[in-house]
Amino acid sequence: MTDGPLRITPRFDFPGQCVRIAEYADVEEWQQFLADTFGSQEWLWDDPDEFRFAPDSRELVGAAFRSPSESASAEDCARVPCTPAVRPGGLRADEARDFRLEPATELCRAPGDTVLTCLRDLDVLDRPLDARIGIAPDVALLVQHGTVVGWSITDPARYLTTGFAAPDPAPPVPATRRLLTECLDLVTAVPVVDGLVDGEPAALARLQAADKALREQREDRHRADALLELIATYVEDYGNW
Repeated sequence: MTDGPLRITPRFDFPGQCVRIAEYADVEEWQQFLADTFGSQEWLWDDPDEFRFAPDSRELVGAAFRSPSESASAEDCARVPCTPAVRPGGLRADEARDFRLEPATELCRAPGDTVLTCLRDLDVLDRPLDARIGIAPDVALLVQHGTVVGWSITDPARYLTTGFAAPDPAPPVPATRRLLTECLDLVTAVPVVDGLVDGEPAALARLQAADKALREQREDRHRADALLELIATYVEDYGNW
């Protein structure tokens, strides 16, 4: 751990279900970034989380985290500890080499989705955390027994965007926050997702209502469009039963 957290604004790419902490703005810049750094990255048929380090200092210069596809139960979400407090800091690699970083498998949602916590597995909740390292604004790594066992993003609505685009610097409006919760229900809550797959009328009605609300929202269009991009795909896949 170092004393220098990244000063990069996170991007919550909602259609890609990925949180990126990096300065590249398009595919070409991303590919150059990978060529100029070392660490963990995606490969053909593999989609791990990413830590990228500068070759000269071996310090962290970027990261990307995949959000799990299913939400944990409300009971497990309530077990996510609120201590210890986040300590800002960066990371330094022991040596300059590539490696693989396993993605989280469990999505734990705080009430109102004010915080999303993604864990390696639910066994993490059986023991206290050693540390929370704030590697970027509102993004922290969860450490247990000297190992990174998850990550969290606070106020994810603020960082909603698509692809490599920067999020809107203005704060999200209340409607966006409510619709983020509804959209997360639709794409990660197991009973709701199962209802969409099975063509249940109540689930389909929720999907179509979310799609309509996002299309009609006049404020905060950048974030609404980020949510809509994925929801519109779900409407195309499931909404025409």
